Amino acid sequence: MKTLILAGGKGTRLWPLSRELMPKQFIRMFDEYSLFQKTVQRALTFSKPDEIFVVTNDMYRFRVLDDLRELGLELPENNILLEPKGKNTLPAIFWGIQRIEEAFGDSVVAVLPSDHLIDANENYVKAFRNAEKLARDYLVTFGVKPTKPHTGYGYIKPGEKLEGGYLVAEFKEKPDLETAKRYVENDYYWNSGMFMFDTGIFTDEVRKHALNVYEAFEKAESVEKAYELVPELSVDYGVMEKTDRAAVVPLNVYWNDLGSFDAIYEVMEKDESGNAVKVGGRKGYHIGINSRNNLVMTSRLTATVGVEDLIIIDTDDALLIAHRGEGQRVKEVYKRLKELNDERVMVHRTAYRPWGSYTVLEEGDRYKIKRLSVLPGKKLSLQMHYHRSEHWVVVRGTAKVRVGEKEILLRPGESTFIPAGVIHRLENPGKVVLEVIETQIGEYLDEDDIVRFEDDFGRE
Repeated sequence: MKTLILAGGKGTRLWPLSRELMPKQFIRMFDEYSLFQKTVQRALTFSKPDEIFVVTNDMYRFRVLDDLRELGLELPENNILLEPKGKNTLPAIFWGIQRIEEAFGDSVVAVLPSDHLIDANENYVKAFRNAEKLARDYLVTFGVKPTKPHTGYGYIKPGEKLEGGYLVAEFKEKPDLETAKRYVENDYYWNSGMFMFDTGIFTDEVRKHALNVYEAFEKAESVEKAYELVPELSVDYGVMEKTDRAAVVPLNVYWNDLGSFDAIYEVMEKDESGNAVKVGGRKGYHIGINSRNNLVMTSRLTATVGVEDLIIIDTDDALLIAHRGEGQRVKEVYKRLKELNDERVMVHRTAYRPWGSYTVLEEGDRYKIKRLSVLPGKKLSLQMHYHRSEHWVVVRGTAKVRVGEKEILLRPGESTFIPAGVIHRLENPGKVVLEVIETQIGEYLDEDDIVRFEDDFGRE
């Protein structure tokens, strides 16, 4: 069995915890592993590392590589597929299926979203083995037995019994509450968004039901051109709801797509008052007085008094307060910020780069102060800025610095100044993380004021 992992989603319903440059699949939400890493670990149950393919985009390429490296894995370079533009799940899956077939011939492929929380126990293994057999004749999806009526999931009506599953009688869109209750009473399944496809059957069904997608990849001279031609289309709407070869395999495990803060509240442990609390940072702490059934995620001292059924998400640069049950509407906040071109829709105060990370500590009209953390052996690009000068002070480790044609070593407490328009580079030649305080001064301080001359990571 081969595995195709979808890792290009933006996680818009989990803002401000999730940002475009750090979406939910890469966040350590519950323990030391990201949801993407947990997905890879599940994939290794059935597939060897060279049989795992990941569809993502250039923004997340280094997050994928870093997460794999932490797991001690290095996939073949051709196994990481970078979409030129997100066009929903059908183009991503079709491209991945084609690449797997090119590499291995006709294969059975498990298609896994990278942002779900799943208990991969013996029932999980059994379901996937059942699906593997059915996939030689059907397009298989996995159905989760509902624990309650839920209006945020699509539903699947099972039909004729098969060995290990059922024919799909009908797919149902996200219902209202009364309809969801009726679906649960009639043994419908939640649509999990996970699939098992035979590469040949899937290709045939795409040709039959989504010819524009098939022809875009068949006729275009490049993937970039194919993505210009394909429509934005989900695999459910484009193929699964139209084919007469759909089957569903029951998945009797704990499953949560973590699609909203309401879903996260369901997962987290609660205190005696029903509060689910996650604190971070050295000073994160929650005090709840007469407060019940709240979700509180914070990195600072947060006190709640006399409130209940609230979602409170506090990050360094944004605060979200919503009623529980309204979590799906957070994507409207994301949309509004996007319209306003607010950078907080893109990035946290801490932004991750292939060389490490930086955290914005303070900023004003003509200045910005950052903490740079450079990993051992890594270096920033050889670069220049038109509109800002920079002052670097080493806090920890040893820095190898180039300013113009001059190269120097800086130790803790030592500093250097880089005028605007001068080529420069920062490198960590040591074995511990290098920490540098960077003060930027200038008329324009956004991240796009950068000209790269050399880069170890292939960035433009």
